[in-house]
Amino acid sequence: MGKISRDTPLAEITLRRYEKPTMNDRDLVRKFCLSIGLLQPGDSRDVVVDVLQVLLHAKQRREELHSEEVKNLVMDHRKKKQLPMLGVASSNVRRQLKRLKDLHLIETNANLYRINEWNNLSEIFEEKIHNFLLQSVISRVKDYVVKIDEEFSIIKEEEEEESISGQKNLFETPIKEE
Repeated sequence: MGKISRDTPLAEITLRRYEKPTMNDRDLVRKFCLSIGLLQPGDSRDVVVDVLQVLLHAKQRREELHSEEVKNLVMDHRKKKQLPMLGVASSNVRRQLKRLKDLHLIETNANLYRINEWNNLSEIFEEKIHNFLLQSVISRVKDYVVKIDEEFSIIKEEEEEESISGQKNLFETPIKEE
């Protein structure tokens, strides 16, 4: 059972490349969520898009929101857009807030949520995801690549000859001297 904890990643990020952004409003936020792995392609439960969009609108007013306020605004937003009320339970909205917080896109202060330091997403992405998370993940993957190269390097001819001459030939039968 000790193996489970060793296979738990210290950090994880999914990035996808889509066409250049030409859409706006919810579709733009949805494509961003798909691009950074907050949403899987084909997901019908896309409430994380609405949660982020509600927080982006609140940022424009420099407003911090409680999770229940986020939930109510998400429900209003989905109703206005005639979207099904999938995933709008308080527990799921809090889960989506945690996912956004884990990616450093939002922060909390006294149970109130806001976009991280009222910054633009481009600044947050550059500082928190690109420079910090992505670089640390890439660095660790490089460590694994170097270790694999060391472990599975091509045996040099000299080492091969030494290893062959140092081994017994399994096909030779020993000759007994009498």
